[in-house]
Amino acid sequence: MMKKVLTAALALLFPARAALAGVDFDGGGFGLKEELSLPGVSVPAAPGPAPAAEWTVMVYVNAKNDLEYFGLADLNEMEAAGSTAKVNVVAELGRLAVYDDGDGGWSGVRRYLVRRDDAPTAVTSPVLETLEADMGDWRHLAEFGKWAKKNYPARRYMLIVWNHGSGWEKAVGPGGALKGISYDYGTGNHINTPELAAALREMGKVDVLAFDACLMQMAEVAYEVKDLADYVVGSEETEPGPGYPYDTFLAGLLGEPAMGPERLSTGLVDAYYAYYKDRPGAAAMQSVVKTAALPRFLALVNGWVDTVMASGDKASVNAAVRAAQRFDTVDNKDVYDFVQLAAKEAGKPEITAKSAELLKFISGELVLSHKAAGNNYPGSHGLAAFLPVYHYNSDYDALQWAKDSRWDEFIDWYPR
Repeated sequence: MMKKVLTAALALLFPARAALAGVDFDGGGFGLKEELSLPGVSVPAAPGPAPAAEWTVMVYVNAKNDLEYFGLADLNEMEAAGSTAKVNVVAELGRLAVYDDGDGGWSGVRRYLVRRDDAPTAVTSPVLETLEADMGDWRHLAEFGKWAKKNYPARRYMLIVWNHGSGWEKAVGPGGALKGISYDYGTGNHINTPELAAALREMGKVDVLAFDACLMQMAEVAYEVKDLADYVVGSEETEPGPGYPYDTFLAGLLGEPAMGPERLSTGLVDAYYAYYKDRPGAAAMQSVVKTAALPRFLALVNGWVDTVMASGDKASVNAAVRAAQRFDTVDNKDVYDFVQLAAKEAGKPEITAKSAELLKFISGELVLSHKAAGNNYPGSHGLAAFLPVYHYNSDYDALQWAKDSRWDEFIDWYPR
């Protein structure tokens, strides 16, 4: 499924941002696109290693798709905050100049050290590098992370992956076969869940991994990267087109640059909720998963699965699968909601006890913050998982979660 709702519909909900669409910022003046295309003209090189800041926020904005307009808008939001001596905000923005002609209509990939400005519809940050790159290739994501860490060292690192997202699951959409994140329509490539972990291993661990993308806050995704990020921020559901409110989120970090990763993660959830909570028709959620809690979560899930399977009560499980809080992908279900419904349906003391232990751990130790705007998701608690209603997808077997847990055996056990 797709990360963000299409531009036309969201323009009605978000008129200030929609006003940016279709504006030609080149205006016949400097002609940046033409200047960069001249032989012998080079762009400024990235600076050498700087004194370590408190944070480097790395934003991988793959707008080489139908989200191009939103990519430019979000970079302008980042510029409303900018970088300081204590906080580096570095971004890679890719675009095709097919879906939007803003900022002079350039195409390709550019890297920026984001500087504060007062120009809400013009990108003024220095372009450090221009590239022709496949942003759907996990090796390029890794290269961006290594580049950012080398040139902008800090005590802590946050990586935001911005794009369409589909959790771990494969579906069919405008970009072709979807399974993961970072869909590059120019190459037809994307980064699947195991490749996402490979990119993080290559670039090195980050303190916070956030997904400005749809459907990524799943047990399968978080478990895949559990040793590579301390906190994972994302949404169980699709995101509205404008995505993260970078201006307010980064302003909070700039005001308190020594904050730790847990506070930064929950601050992003708070900023996201504050932006969408009063917007008509908005259905938006974010949550924080603490990856250090995932090994215990795995053990509790396996114990719960074994108890339920030993009961032989397939009918109760099937009823819970169908009734649990679902999201845009029908097979994505909220784990907490499913477990409590399964326990209620079964009505057996041993299942009730195991369920209570698991539910307490999810809400107390694993999901540290969860907020949802709108009233469409009463059963959402911050973490989804694959619970197919009809068919099992064998691609699931490649995930580390499937290898280490008994969740895949459980899926195979209950009837469909």
